[in-house]
Amino acid sequence: MSGRASKTWFITGTSSGFGLLLTRRLLERGDRVAATLRRPEALDDLRAEHGDRLWVRRMDVTDSAEVRMVVDAAFADLGTVDVVVNNAGYAVFAAVEEATDEQIRQVVDTNLIGSISVVRAALPHLRAQGHGRILQISTAGGQTTYPNFGYYHASKWGVEGFCQTVAQEIAPFGIGMTIVEPGASPTGFGAALATAPIMPEYDAGPAGDVRRAIASGAFPLANDPAKIAAAIVDLVDSGEVPLRLPLGPDTYEDIRASLVARLEEHDAHRETALSVALD
Repeated sequence: MSGRASKTWFITGTSSGFGLLLTRRLLERGDRVAATLRRPEALDDLRAEHGDRLWVRRMDVTDSAEVRMVVDAAFADLGTVDVVVNNAGYAVFAAVEEATDEQIRQVVDTNLIGSISVVRAALPHLRAQGHGRILQISTAGGQTTYPNFGYYHASKWGVEGFCQTVAQEIAPFGIGMTIVEPGASPTGFGAALATAPIMPEYDAGPAGDVRRAIASGAFPLANDPAKIAAAIVDLVDSGEVPLRLPLGPDTYEDIRASLVARLEEHDAHRETALSVALD
């Protein structure tokens, strides 16, 4: 480990994607990982290989009582947790009228309320130990939007606003917060998307265009998931605590274009905004 002090990480959603990539990478370099997922048996091979350095528990982030119990147990069993990674996620790929009420609730309960529950459960422990990092896995879609992802965007824009607030509140306690925004990557995320019956009214427009682009492979997945996992680990090792970390050319360019367009529109209404002030 080249003299580097090992760290202890708590990661949600470790059965696949970035959660699994991070878990593997961290164990291979000698760190400890508290891994949570809905199917703990999915990590049996890693447990057999790495023994006590991999602490595994079943946890559904939509169950706030279970979240508190598992987070409490991780800190109690491991003594300290240096980095909390909020990674568990769910998405429905559908136009706004196509998704069901149950799908909408699942997106919000997992990505927004679930992430909030993990942060709230971890903060008392992080404050008590006087240090720690929280990494919130978001997406380019936390600051920009694409057709058919409206409810995913609602949850990710919501959690980014929450995390930006939390970052201000926890700074005096020596706890850092970073929102990590990976771009489109071949992690299996697309195959796991929930879908809904297609309405022809939407299929003829932008929602249908995006659906067809993804189905045909024309929607680029241009980022290397392993490089993204490495960049996340490198950020923690560097000690830097940016509020946001964009990862991927698509994330960088799409978010930048969105911010520039929003600022231009914002400035266009300056006179109207100022005109309503009290005399």
